[in-house]
Amino acid sequence: MMAMKKFALLALACQSASAFAFTPRSNVASGVAKQQFGVPAVSNTFNSARTSQSTALALSSTGGDAVAEESAGSGLAETLKVGSYFALWYLFNIGYNIYNKQALNALDFPWTIATIQMATGILYFVPLWLLGLRKAPKLSGDDLKTLFPIALCHTGVHVGAVIALGAGAVSFAHIVKASEPVVTCATNALLMGETLPAKVYATLLPIIGGVAIASMKELSFTVLALASAMLSNVSSSLRGVLSKKTMSGKQIGENLDAQNLYAVLTAMSTLILIPMMLAIEGTGFVGAAKAVVEAGQFTSKSLSTLLLLGGATYYLYNEVAFLALGKVNPVTHAVGNTIK
Repeated sequence: MMAMKKFALLALACQSASAFAFTPRSNVASGVAKQQFGVPAVSNTFNSARTSQSTALALSSTGGDAVAEESAGSGLAETLKVGSYFALWYLFNIGYNIYNKQALNALDFPWTIATIQMATGILYFVPLWLLGLRKAPKLSGDDLKTLFPIALCHTGVHVGAVIALGAGAVSFAHIVKASEPVVTCATNALLMGETLPAKVYATLLPIIGGVAIASMKELSFTVLALASAMLSNVSSSLRGVLSKKTMSGKQIGENLDAQNLYAVLTAMSTLILIPMMLAIEGTGFVGAAKAVVEAGQFTSKSLSTLLLLGGATYYLYNEVAFLALGKVNPVTHAVGNTIK
């Protein structure tokens, strides 16, 4: 019962933030259509008749630059909205780090735990679609092919992070993941052809140095933790940049806003992870879970609760992170992840 209450509170908080984000309001700029979801229009490059406005907004390469056309009051509201996304992102991520590490300490099955956490999100968004509380996306086979590389990156982000957290200390995994802005800058330049001012790149030097020094001094250093954390970094950077590059300016199905985009990626990643999990770890998780319960470390209820809360907080922090990605540049998003 307590698990369901915690899950409900987490879902309510995220849904409230989402509802605030998509509250309809009029656009102050003359000649611009009223925003269906209450978010600013993207740049003219993406405002073609064939463009899905919500998708273009969620994945526009200009990110938060679109806010420039809004009034001062609307700009303040937009700033508060983006700030709320980052705050919820950090809050849910703290919960996830705790629940995830506890689960990995109890059961050394990172692939299975990663799959359970990914699949838990389905329990959140499918009821919202069925009850009509959120419009379900409509995607064609070609749309799914377009999303597949991004889903692969999404899978790499999660698996890499879970393995890194299980192979070493939480602090070390996050030390390495702090270098994500550096990876994102390189990926952004290679795939998007976007370069930033030299002073921006100069600010990344302390990150590089800090990660190098901390890694050398980290007592829980393992090659597996380092490699897995870097896999998560590269996958995260590719996910953000490919999302912008592949989908900005295109109509990808219907009702594919930032929330539904993450929901679709979650479903696709779950399907990717299941055969990989079975190939690598098989069904040994079931026997190990029974052994942990028989040893008295957990009850069946408390162990299920721990796995459920890990999955719930994982999904919620990522959904809010995707809302933030829809508002800012990929590098800014990566810097926000480093602050986290």
